[in-house]
Amino acid sequence: MFKVLFTPGQIGGMTVQNRIVMPALHLNYSPDGAVNARIINYFRERARGGPGLIIIGGCAVDDLGPAPLMIRVDHPRFLPGLSELAAAVKAEGVKIAAQLYQAGRYTYSAVTGRQAVAPSAVPSRLTRETPRELTVVEIREIQASFVRAALLLKEAGFDAVEVLASAGYLISQFLSPLTNQRSDEYGGTMENRMRFGLEVVEKIKEAAGAGFPVLVRVAGNDFMPGGNTNDEAVIFCRALEAAGADCLNVTGGWHETHVPQTTMSVPPGAFSYLARNIKMAVNIPVIACNRINDPLLAERLLAEGSADFIGMARALIADPGLPAKAKGGRIAEIRKCIGCNQGCMDHVFSLQPVTCLVNPQVGREEETVLTPVSVPKKVLVVGGGPAGLEAARVAALRGHRVTLWEKSDRLGGQLNLALVPPGRGDFRHLITYLAGEAERLCVTVCLNKEATAAEILAADFDACIIATGSLAVKPDLPGVDGANVVQARDILAGRAVTGRKVVVVGGGAVGVETALYLARQGALDADSLFFLLQTGAEKPETLARLAARGHKEVTLVEMAQGLGRDVGISTRWTLLADLRRSGVTTHDKTTVTAITPEGITALKDGEEIFLAADTVVLATGSAADDALFCQLEGKMAGLYLLGDACRPRKALEAMHDAFNLAASV
Repeated sequence: MFKVLFTPGQIGGMTVQNRIVMPALHLNYSPDGAVNARIINYFRERARGGPGLIIIGGCAVDDLGPAPLMIRVDHPRFLPGLSELAAAVKAEGVKIAAQLYQAGRYTYSAVTGRQAVAPSAVPSRLTRETPRELTVVEIREIQASFVRAALLLKEAGFDAVEVLASAGYLISQFLSPLTNQRSDEYGGTMENRMRFGLEVVEKIKEAAGAGFPVLVRVAGNDFMPGGNTNDEAVIFCRALEAAGADCLNVTGGWHETHVPQTTMSVPPGAFSYLARNIKMAVNIPVIACNRINDPLLAERLLAEGSADFIGMARALIADPGLPAKAKGGRIAEIRKCIGCNQGCMDHVFSLQPVTCLVNPQVGREEETVLTPVSVPKKVLVVGGGPAGLEAARVAALRGHRVTLWEKSDRLGGQLNLALVPPGRGDFRHLITYLAGEAERLCVTVCLNKEATAAEILAADFDACIIATGSLAVKPDLPGVDGANVVQARDILAGRAVTGRKVVVVGGGAVGVETALYLARQGALDADSLFFLLQTGAEKPETLARLAARGHKEVTLVEMAQGLGRDVGISTRWTLLADLRRSGVTTHDKTTVTAITPEGITALKDGEEIFLAADTVVLATGSAADDALFCQLEGKMAGLYLLGDACRPRKALEAMHDAFNLAASV
């Protein structure tokens, strides 16, 4: 199954045990910049899973360009924690590197108390601030900070360092003509714009020694109009090799790009071509990254020569044991990252500690160790959605005898609806994992089994977890019971169809995704698009439109200001862009007043408007389905209410609550 993935690899003088690399991803775990027990436990758990190399970070090299809650490597006082971390990872046979971070114009003045610095005073769309242009003396000082940080990490026992030269951070800013408007030796020509980053690598190699590997995280394409493309990336990477770089870790995009990089809508491995093109141009190892969550995909990319190593950051957040499971042939047991970003990227940008929707133990590794029960109980879980399945999994892991009743003919609950809209299909991985674990752990699963209070009370269960989910809310509107009105859930479940003109009422996540689903009906599928593109049957711009839009006229109406306000920050902008591409007409700050057979009437800016529709789709929220719990409350011991049946929320909260509850039963 695996001919390359689990073979040793070489980065400079460093031999790693396999080709799996865990790239740096900010965690928000360090309030004072120091390595603490939480960080050590997190990385120790990933090391136990058996990757070849773990890269921690980013790690701030100075006090000019850090991010909040970031590990710092700019002072000897951080040495003890760094040393303990390095020892913990290396004790598991895994190599450890640290990413050297300087944000430049991506630095928030609120964090440092000073104006950000950059090659030129070009405003940042990310921070909404304008940086100060660096002097040549200051450039030398920052380069020295990179060197001091590398030496500190070497002293701490790290095996290598990685220079961050991607994502729009400082070295990227020097490299790009968009942000580098200097006229001295650090600006102007490509040769001059590369100088800052190349000198950083050269100076680290000179100070740390040729035997201390230096990796560089590069953007294979900035995906910024007028910025660097893969052509310029190849030139930079060749120069990095000449400067002494030992390995190139290839990602894509800046934080300002309009091309999604990490969301669920990005096809797995979609950006591996960036690494492949660079690998063809250099003689040092290349790491391919971004949305690679499957060891079988990783093996294919290696076998076809697209890369020498595979970066799997969020995949190892979701399942630290992925390497060991894959190597042992236990593919079905892997808990795949689904690219939802709810616990990782959304938390990074909102300054919350990183966690994970599919893995509630992330960041709590030490405190969430599951202990076997001394006296197993007979536990009934009512409801086979994500909360019910996770509760069943954890209870079974602890040794309880678990039975699960699900009233429908399949497991997954509302995840089965969530995976229907375009670009949301990876939710099926979570269903597959949880259902597979239920079978592996001998949970007795009964489908098409609707629970009643009388049956539960008559049984001899020691504990009963009610995870019956939620019900769609029907607003109090004239005409809401009309024949032309359907619920979004029924559309996504395939229980209802619409006419050509559709108005979706409710602009939250469900409304946005349902509108996209309807707007894409009849659009070109991937195979047809490829055929028509390859044969030149239509112009590329025509094909782009045909792939994004179907045959329906879809309008989305939201009472509040803004659409998708309950969608995470890292995904919301992509959905809003998809609405525009798919031709969905949107109205926010618009209150529906009535539904008629011909459409809806609404108030917008104090004026009544009419929107014609053959079908009106309701996406107006959910209410807890707690009727069964209420019937049982006070009549049996060990009764628990869980998930949306308690209070409708995101799947992340449901999964975490389920883990915590089942860990205590």
